[in-house]
Amino acid sequence: MTLISIDVKLALGDFVLDVQCASDSRSIALFGPSGSGKTSLANVIVGLLTPQKGHISINGTVLFDSASGINLRPQQRGIGYVFQDNRLFPHMTVQANLAYGLKWAAKNQQGPSFDDIVSLLDIGHLLNRTPATLSGGESQRVAIGRALLMRPRIILLDEPLASLDQERKAEIIHYLLKIRQASLAASLAPMITISHAPDEVNRLADDVVMMAGGSVSGIVRTPI
Repeated sequence: MTLISIDVKLALGDFVLDVQCASDSRSIALFGPSGSGKTSLANVIVGLLTPQKGHISINGTVLFDSASGINLRPQQRGIGYVFQDNRLFPHMTVQANLAYGLKWAAKNQQGPSFDDIVSLLDIGHLLNRTPATLSGGESQRVAIGRALLMRPRIILLDEPLASLDQERKAEIIHYLLKIRQASLAASLAPMITISHAPDEVNRLADDVVMMAGGSVSGIVRTPI
């Protein structure tokens, strides 16, 4: 089955997003330079931007279809969105931030337990701390954990390594590779990673969607 199918057109001032792509891979990257349309496309997938026309489906579920009048709200789309700045709730402990993700999990959606995610991301020792006391890498791991606990149809990571130093990048890549392996075993949601770094997408993705000027120039399958 095609995991994700996109055919959308959206004018944003002088910039036009005109994207057609499909993939059956469980780990996909949107790759291209700044201004190529990666984040705009992510916002279209999530439902923060609405195309003038087209369709989006994930794993057989139609999220948007202009011809049929389907346009699911962001909270109905089942997408775990991890922002570059992680956006943890500063007044909550790590445990409460993670529990917030579980609170929004679809009741009929199978997925990992709280303990599964804490173990996968090695964040058990952080549960009683607040975001202000975490390193950048620790904060990103908690944000990823919160998204996974939503039991989403897909997890979307927007430049998850961009604000980290080399040591923290290596730390997060280690955990993203664990998530990729769990996804390939179908125990975790498929993953879309947005990046402008070739080494990152080559390590993290099976299919790399090459973007330039608001369009897809090709899809490259990375070596296994």
